[in-house]
Amino acid sequence: MLGMSANSVSYNDQGSVESGVDAAQESIPTTTNLGLFGAEFKKNDDLKEMLESNKESLKLDAMRRVVELIAKGKNASHLFPAVVKNVANKNIELKKLVYVYLVRYAEEQQDLALLSISTFQRALKEPNQFIRASALRVLSSIRVPIIVPIMMLAIKEAATDLSPYVRKTAAHAIQKLYSLDPDQKEQLIEVIEKLLKDKSTLVAGSVVMAFEEVCPDRIDLIHKNYRKLCNLLVDVEEWGQVVIIHMLTRYARTQFVSPWRDDAEFDENNEKAFYDSEEEKRKDPSKPYIMDPDHRLLLRNTKPLLQSRNTAVVMAVAQLYWHLAPKHEVSIVTKSLVRLLRSHREVQYIVLQNIATMSIQRKGMFEAFMKSFYVRSTDATHIKTLKLEILTNLANEANISTILREFQTYVKSQDKAFAAATIQAIGRCATNISEVTDSCLNGLVLLLSNRDETVVAESVVVIKKLLQTQPSQPSDIIKHMAKLFDNITVPMARASILWLMGEYCENVPKIAPDVLRKMAKNFTSEEDIVKLQTVNLAAKLYLTNSKQTKLLTQYILNLGKYDQNYDIRDRTRFIRQLIVPNEKSGALSKYARRILMASKPAPVLQSAFKDRDRFQLGTLSHTLNATATGYLELDDWPAVAPDQSVRNVEVVEPMKETGAPALGKSKPAKSEKKFYSDSEQEEEQEEGSSSEDSSSSSSSSEESGSESESEEDSEESNKSSSQSENSSSDSSDSDKKKKTQRNKKLQQQKSASKDRKQKNGSAVKVDTKSGSESGSESSLSENSSESGSGSDSDSGTDQKTKAKHKPVKSKPVSKVDQKKEVSLLDLDDFSPAPLTTPNRSILSPSLLSDLQGLSIASSGSALQASSPVFVPETSHDLLHRMTGKGLSAQYRFTRQPCIYGNNMVSLQLTLSNSSDQTLENIHISERSSTGQDIHRFNTIERLEPQASVTVSMGADFNDSTQAANFQLCTKEDEFSVSIQPAVGELLLPVTMSEPDFTKEQSKLVGMNESSATISMAPDNASSQSINRKVVSVANLGVVTSDQNTIHRFAGKTVSSGSLVLVSVTLRDSEALITINTEKTVIASMLLRQLKTALTNIAT
Repeated sequence: MLGMSANSVSYNDQGSVESGVDAAQESIPTTTNLGLFGAEFKKNDDLKEMLESNKESLKLDAMRRVVELIAKGKNASHLFPAVVKNVANKNIELKKLVYVYLVRYAEEQQDLALLSISTFQRALKEPNQFIRASALRVLSSIRVPIIVPIMMLAIKEAATDLSPYVRKTAAHAIQKLYSLDPDQKEQLIEVIEKLLKDKSTLVAGSVVMAFEEVCPDRIDLIHKNYRKLCNLLVDVEEWGQVVIIHMLTRYARTQFVSPWRDDAEFDENNEKAFYDSEEEKRKDPSKPYIMDPDHRLLLRNTKPLLQSRNTAVVMAVAQLYWHLAPKHEVSIVTKSLVRLLRSHREVQYIVLQNIATMSIQRKGMFEAFMKSFYVRSTDATHIKTLKLEILTNLANEANISTILREFQTYVKSQDKAFAAATIQAIGRCATNISEVTDSCLNGLVLLLSNRDETVVAESVVVIKKLLQTQPSQPSDIIKHMAKLFDNITVPMARASILWLMGEYCENVPKIAPDVLRKMAKNFTSEEDIVKLQTVNLAAKLYLTNSKQTKLLTQYILNLGKYDQNYDIRDRTRFIRQLIVPNEKSGALSKYARRILMASKPAPVLQSAFKDRDRFQLGTLSHTLNATATGYLELDDWPAVAPDQSVRNVEVVEPMKETGAPALGKSKPAKSEKKFYSDSEQEEEQEEGSSSEDSSSSSSSSEESGSESESEEDSEESNKSSSQSENSSSDSSDSDKKKKTQRNKKLQQQKSASKDRKQKNGSAVKVDTKSGSESGSESSLSENSSESGSGSDSDSGTDQKTKAKHKPVKSKPVSKVDQKKEVSLLDLDDFSPAPLTTPNRSILSPSLLSDLQGLSIASSGSALQASSPVFVPETSHDLLHRMTGKGLSAQYRFTRQPCIYGNNMVSLQLTLSNSSDQTLENIHISERSSTGQDIHRFNTIERLEPQASVTVSMGADFNDSTQAANFQLCTKEDEFSVSIQPAVGELLLPVTMSEPDFTKEQSKLVGMNESSATISMAPDNASSQSINRKVVSVANLGVVTSDQNTIHRFAGKTVSSGSLVLVSVTLRDSEALITINTEKTVIASMLLRQLKTALTNIAT
């Protein structure tokens, strides 16, 4: 706080001085020589006039220059009145620059800023999200208590803003308001609780930072958002990741049991804890520790961040694993930490400090990377010292010889402090590893003859400590040191030799008195530490050899009695009374020998980082080795884990929106019935009751294992809706049975007329599927039963497969089909190729009525998917015949809707046998899919030599160009393969009118818009050539338009369904390519490919 106040005072002083100079300039003639500072003022003297002019171009230029001054560290506070007048300007660019200025100076010029409060409040309603955010940022920068209510109201409104950028700014403003008025804590906690539920990755990091500042002890706010934060972590911006990881580290230490137990079981895919029943828990009370699934979720989702480019993120994940992960998993952070040692020396310093703490407890983590800690000549001294510390910690019997060879080189360094630290490290190695103690002692004795007295002095100090740990006779070493005594000038080294002489004076009876004689001559000129050890040596020699040293001792004691240092005077008086018996000395002198000549405990040479593990790694407190302000200690692991159900979140509405299947007996929501007419509602109710009666028999084969368990979860999550609907459906049971026959006849009559209106409708499509794929019907159902126990998307695939085949065999349609009608609609809306007229006799009336009902439900949708404009025939190698031992595989993107799932990309595989032997059991391994969800093709039992077979499969790339890795297997071998999608293959074309395109494009602006300009000659830019190039790059639909200069294309991402709008605007000799979508990564990659493709047209 003192530093901040000092800075603010200096700014105000500087501003007042410059204002005075500015005022003086008006009265001084222009010919006066103002020097360097006057020239600077003269250069920017026109800024005030430009800001007050009527031309917006001049104002904009002036504001750019003002912001440039601020960026250079110059003081521009004297322009505040002129700048604040432009805060209400309608020019958005000018307004942004004004807000940048106000954020910088609002705190210093509070009175003037308060005059513009109403303008800031109006700006909070601006349609531009950046203006709204900037206004809130300025408002929160005015640190005046009187506007706290206005700030609180603005924060609450911004927290519910549609723009995630504004909500992020609101989270930042929370911290400023809390520091201004801590009494607002309760209201701010309510806003934080609301923002914690936000699903935007832009907001997550900022709101967690606000949580850490305002209420870090309110762990209950995190419970419901824990899993969401874990899953969003990878997509959050880097500094937000650091804050969230530190917060989740503290949270995990309070909610999970310690994984460091000996009986712990660790299974990466262990989900058993979700499904354990109470009876099983009672049967096995002595069950060993099994990691909580939420604990595993945190570890699994933070692991990919070890590859982050941001060193702070890597360090945060490393400390999380250190404090939370099982001991055998901590080593995965080693490579990432070693990688950070290639960064700047500031980063190296922090990382090495943390590695030094880690290496004390777990040497094995970094032992394999020992060479990474070798000292380089370009390293700074503090980096060298830390590397020495780590090498000493890693030393053991196996590698000590290598480390000592390194140390021998370091001792010769020109850096004296580093050479001294190396000798201390040698001493620590000698103490810790008894096998090398003698050799280390010999090496240190050789260093006593070194020309550098710093090395000699440090060697003496270390030898003194080592001799205390050695029971052998040290007389030879002491004699050698006594010979060098006159040449050693460092006080600590001289004091160490004198201490050794006194401690082992009986072993060197001839040398010690002579050394004492030399010291008596120079006693008055020695340093205080040397004088104290001289008095001690005199006392010990008086007790062991009083004949030779009695007079010397008395002489030294007399010198010490009148020394200027009171410590030496006190020590001298004490020693005289202790060793010289007289009448006043009392009984203590009898024990003088036992007191002075007692055996001393050997000093313990330990690391300076030994006690730093009490602080959390990666924190300022750990770096300083002292508790810093704001440091939050990590809690100890709880003995019993708290209830994990507090993290469960019941989600009902999102399941209906995404079309997720609701298994079991739960009824459809009432809101869905509004899409149907009265007769169709009656039919749906009738089918619901009949399918409810037969649900156990119709779903007994497909819904088994974990799918049956998910039925129970689904029933519980939809409990409120299903109870109310059960009561209504039961009461009208008798009415439904009476109307059954009448409804069936009505639907048969409707089917004929509505089937003609459907364009490539669902009835036609199902007819074609049932005709062309009747042979593979059993295999499809077998696949859906295999993948039914997987993820939600897999189970959705099962329901779609059942919807295609079951109605052909039985009239009642299961409840699962009705819940999945949105997904069926998505498939049936696509028409990949012209289809022939169907044979309606194949379809049952009930299936026709269902499909017509789905068609009616979709009529309100403004966006309709269309067939692909262009389907590339290019195939890509998946497996070469040499690598595959005769089996080769190629794949291509069909650009058709995938029949296995709405969010999957359709692929066609061609498998060929170029060997002389028959290949058997060709399939995709079940345990091979990593990351992406892959729908496997049916197992090919036999593939004859020189034969080929074409199969289809689906892959959910999650709107990412990351390769899908899996294993293609035969009976004898397994081959690792990967499919790399182009960004254009992640899209599906959408039918859209020009007004709809313009309307949707206006919603996707700002950060959701990417554009680039390329050179293109008008002669080469025909509509056909542009359309052909664009649709060849990306699977987009062409939007019909009367304008020849603007070409529009529309599509949506396969996985998430996000709109992707592309427009190519032709100008004189160039073309502007604009892409509007929420998926900014896809936009940038697609823009790069379109630039390349359209540039080729121009050339």
